[in-house]
Amino acid sequence: MASTSFLCPKHTTLFLPTHQLSNNSVSNLTDLFVRFPNSGSVSFRSDYVSSLSHVRPKRKQLRVCANSAAQVMDQSPSKMGSMVRTIVKVDLGDRSYPIYIGSGLLDQHELLQKHVHGKRVLVVTNTTIAPLYLDKVVTALSDGNPNVTVDSVILPDGEQFKNMDTLMKVFDKAIESRLDRRCTFVALGGGVIGDMCGFAAASFLRGVNFIQIPTTVMAQVDSSVGGKTGINHRLGKNLIGAFYQPQCVLIDTNTLNTLPERELASGLAEVIKYGLIRDADFFKWQEKNMSALLARDPSALAYAIKRSCENKAEVVSLDEKESGVRATLNLGHTFGHAIETSYGYGQWLHGEAIAAGMVMAVDMSYRLGWIDDSIVNRVHKILQEAKLPTAPPEMMTVEMFKSVMAVDKKVADGLLRLILLKGPLGNCVFTGDYDRKALDETLQAFCKS
Repeated sequence: MASTSFLCPKHTTLFLPTHQLSNNSVSNLTDLFVRFPNSGSVSFRSDYVSSLSHVRPKRKQLRVCANSAAQVMDQSPSKMGSMVRTIVKVDLGDRSYPIYIGSGLLDQHELLQKHVHGKRVLVVTNTTIAPLYLDKVVTALSDGNPNVTVDSVILPDGEQFKNMDTLMKVFDKAIESRLDRRCTFVALGGGVIGDMCGFAAASFLRGVNFIQIPTTVMAQVDSSVGGKTGINHRLGKNLIGAFYQPQCVLIDTNTLNTLPERELASGLAEVIKYGLIRDADFFKWQEKNMSALLARDPSALAYAIKRSCENKAEVVSLDEKESGVRATLNLGHTFGHAIETSYGYGQWLHGEAIAAGMVMAVDMSYRLGWIDDSIVNRVHKILQEAKLPTAPPEMMTVEMFKSVMAVDKKVADGLLRLILLKGPLGNCVFTGDYDRKALDETLQAFCKS
C-alpha cells in the first residue's frame, strides 16, 4: 500500500495512504500508523497538508508541557514533590480549555467560578459522590458569588444506569428548574456521570456550557478529557452520544482518597494504554512505579494523571472527532466493549474490561508478527501488578465477541478496524488491513467456544 510520511518535530511520524487523501478528509482511512514519542509541538511539512483539515496542521504549539514532563520521567515519586496546580491545555482553537490538576482545587473557588456562564448552575452527580463532595462543590460555586443559584440532580450509581431513562432525569430537573441557555452544567463524578452530563449539556436547549469535575482515576486520565459524551444502548456501549467540549476540567486529586481499590485499579488500565500506544518512556515509568500508584502516593498519582492528560490533549488537538489519529486511544476497547455489553453493564468495571481487551489486542498483534514476545510479557506483567484481568470472563464466546464487534463505532463499510500494536513499544496502527485468521485465532484462544 502506498503511503505518505509526514515528519514532525522529535521524529513524530504519520503514515497515511495517499490514495485516500481526498475531499479534504481522512475519515475513510483504512490504515493509519501512528508514532508520537513525547512531542511537545506538532507541525506538518507536505504538499498534502491542506487535505488533512481535521489535523489542524497550522497549530504552532499544543502547549501541553510535554518537555517538562520528560525532565522528571526518571525521578521517583518521593522526589517529584507535590503538584499544587498544573494546567494542561486542550488546544482546539475557540473551543480550547484548561485541565487543572492538583490537590485541594475544590477549595480554590475562583477556579470554578471563572468558568461559570450565566447565573444558573446544575450539578449532576450520583448517590455515591453526592454525600462526599456535593456540598463542597456547591460552596465552591456560590461562595462570594450571591448572583449564582445552584441546583443539583442525584442519579443512581453504576454503568447499568448509563441509559436514556437516567438521562431524562437530568432533562427533567433542568426543565423544572427553568434553566436557560446561559446556564452551566457541572459533572461531578466518574466516567458515567461525565458522559451523561456532557451529553445532556450538548442536547439541552441545543447546547449549554458544562464543566467536568472527575472523581475517579478513569475519569481524570481519560473520559473527562476530549469531549466524548454519550450513553449506552443494550446492543452496544456508547453508541448514542456527541462530541461536546467542556469549559474546563478540574481534577482535585484529593477526591481519590475515597476511591475504592477496585476503581483505582480500573483507572490504571487507561494509564497503561497511553504508554503502550504512544509513550514508551511513560510505560517504563509505570513499570517502576506501579506499587506507588496502587499505594496512592500523591506525587505518583499526580504525575500519572498529568502525563496521561498531556498524551490525550495532544491527540485530541490533532483529531477532535476521531477521524483517524484519535481512534488509537481505543486500544483494547473493541474487545473490552464486547465484554461489557455481553457480560452486562456494571458486572466488570470499564477498566477491567479494557485490560482484558488490551491483552487480546496484544495477542493478535503478536500473531500477526507485528510485535515481539517481550512486549506481550511486559503487558501481562504490568496488568497483573495493577491487579487487573488478563483474560475475558469465562462466559464469553467467540460468537458473543463477533456479534457485538460487528456494531462497533469503528466499523466502516462493513469492515471492522482495530487498534493494534506494531513495531517497538509505543507504536500502534488503526487498520482494517489485517489477516482475519489472526483475529479468529485470538478469539478462539481466549474463549471456550
